[in-house]
Amino acid sequence: MSDQPLNGAVALVTGASSGIGAATARRLAREGAAVALVARRRDRLDQVARDIAGLGGHAAAVEADITEPERAYEAVQETLERFGRLDILVNNAGIMLFNSALHTTVEEWDRMVSLNVTALLHITHAAVPHLIDAAATSPRQVADLVNVSSTAGRVARPGSSAYSLTKFGLNGFAESLRQELLRERVRVSVVEPGTMDTELVNRLGDATRKVARRQGDAIEALRAEDIADAIGYIVTRERRVAVNEMLVRAGDEIW
Repeated sequence: MSDQPLNGAVALVTGASSGIGAATARRLAREGAAVALVARRRDRLDQVARDIAGLGGHAAAVEADITEPERAYEAVQETLERFGRLDILVNNAGIMLFNSALHTTVEEWDRMVSLNVTALLHITHAAVPHLIDAAATSPRQVADLVNVSSTAGRVARPGSSAYSLTKFGLNGFAESLRQELLRERVRVSVVEPGTMDTELVNRLGDATRKVARRQGDAIEALRAEDIADAIGYIVTRERRVAVNEMLVRAGDEIW
């Protein structure tokens, strides 16, 4: 395998303005891929694009709210117009709002379903035909669709009912899609991070945030780069290898 196994490939990463998305974009660029950076915060996207350019890579900032189906479609089209193809889709955009059913709001639940599920469906639907085409025309003879899920898609805990709903659902969706796309040589994978050192915790309610921080402080939490490494491993395997699911917990994590 060459030093840049993704040379000539094009990746689209959602939620690329920070955290796992930004780290994954940088990792894929180091592997040789050109990267379309999709998120709503243009200033942060531009910074990630500059970081990648500074390392000798190629990236394009695509400001888009992919909860809107037309913007998801346009984000894929902008990627194709800029780079000419699409070999890798990383569905990373998401939000985590923990609270009990008694104390949360319907609006919070709707926000999670909108970004964690609906937006993922929009961008996936827009991208799949181009991933199939890339697998047929690429020297690698394979394309990849990687979904960032969570341990909350495997184990439900108090306060995470709606979040677990989105992640359990994502896992089921990915497995069905994996079977559908087998013959098209599009690999479908799920990465499930455990406790993260991430800004998502800052979006929790006060009481829930304190609990989450206590749990995180008790262990050495995962970093965004750890999950980016997992994604980089998955998409750089040769055609004969498919890593369908990867559970990545912090070393001291018991849940």
